[in-house]
Formats: sequence, C-alpha cells, structure tokens
Amino acid sequence: MLGRGDRHPVLVLPGFTAGDRSTEPLRWFLRGQGYYVHGWHLGRNVGPTRRIMTGIDARLFELHERHEKTVSIIGWSLGGIYARELARHHAHMVRQVITLGTPFRLVEGDHSAAEPLWNQAEPYFVEELATMRIPEEEKAPLRVPSTAIYTRTDGIVRWHSCIEAEGPRRENIEVHGSHSGLGVNPAALIAIADRLRLREGTWKPFKPPFGTASLFPRPVNWRAA
Repeated sequence: MLGRGDRHPVLVLPGFTAGDRSTEPLRWFLRGQGYYVHGWHLGRNVGPTRRIMTGIDARLFELHERHEKTVSIIGWSLGGIYARELARHHAHMVRQVITLGTPFRLVEGDHSAAEPLWNQAEPYFVEELATMRIPEEEKAPLRVPSTAIYTRTDGIVRWHSCIEAEGPRRENIEVHGSHSGLGVNPAALIAIADRLRLREGTWKPFKPPFGTASLFPRPVNWRAA
C-alpha cells in the first residue's frame, strides 16, 4: 500500500520546545519507506532565534549538496513555518513541503496553548519574526508542492490556521487525532508516505489508499472572511 521510496533526502523539523527526539518515530518510519531522512541537529526548538534561523538554512544547504538532489521538508507545528520559509527563500533546493498541525495562518490576536512559553522566549527572536508575522495571503505563493495535514481536534492551535487556500499543487489532508500525536498518527504517516512517493516534477491530489478512506475526513480549504 505504501510502496518504496526513491531515496531522495527528507529533512524533518520539530515543533516549538521539541527536538529531534520528538521526530524519531516519524524519521524511523520514513527510512523504512526508502528515503534518506534527517533530523535538524539544532537541539530544542526554542523559536526563531538567530542560531536556529541560520542553522536551518545551513542544514538545507548541507543536505542539498550532500545528496545532490532537492530536499523534501516536513515540519511539525512551528517547524512547518520554518519549512515554508525555507521553501520561499530556497525553492531550487526544495522538492516539496509537508506541514503537520502548522498554524501558518496565525495572525496578531490569535492564541494557542503554547502562547505563555512563546511570550517568554520572544525577546530572543530575530528580525525574521516580523516576516513570519506577515499574513499568509500577503506572502508570495510557494513555488513547490505543499501539503497541510491538520486535525480539527488539534488541542494546541486552531485548526483553521493550519490549512491552505485552494490553488495549484497545494492541498489539505484532514486526519483524526491530536496535535501532539501527529508525528505517529497512522493516517498522517500514510499521507506523508504517499506524498513523498510522487515523482519529482509531477503532482496529483492525495487519494486515500484502498481501505483507508475512513481515516481521512473530507478536507476543507481556507477561505478569507
């Protein structure tokens, strides 16, 4: 059902306050599918500090040079915001972006369960934070395929902030579950494996593999009010 991968490189970015240990099960699964899967090697994700923002750039450059192939980037929560910014700035190095419960449509005034910790760390964030706060609809569209995996029972962020608008080579995939469980969520793993299996330069919408339709509620697209 899941098939075998083409051994292209995959970079997995953790969520806020998490590190590579949190993405170990996901990376282990994807290695078994036939990919060169890498953690970010930057310790705990404490937000967009200068060390982290320069570090993820360097990590993408390193993997692109090492494998001599474009890199698929999977970002969990805040990691997905980084992934989308990497794709905007270095599209020639990125094969596709997959986000897991990533609130890339969060705007001033929105709240999340992680807000108290975020507010404590915010004085250490660099100027890139201002760019991240620009409303998604005012940013340039991604030039690579993007998949937003979300759950309506997220529990950490509003699911409405985690979905794409309708457009070419982008889609939303809804799963059942929690924000904190997305990295081991069976439906999310099926969807990620399916998206990574697409040949580079080709794209088609996700269709649940035979026998798994009940795992995937009908997704919705973002619509501005």
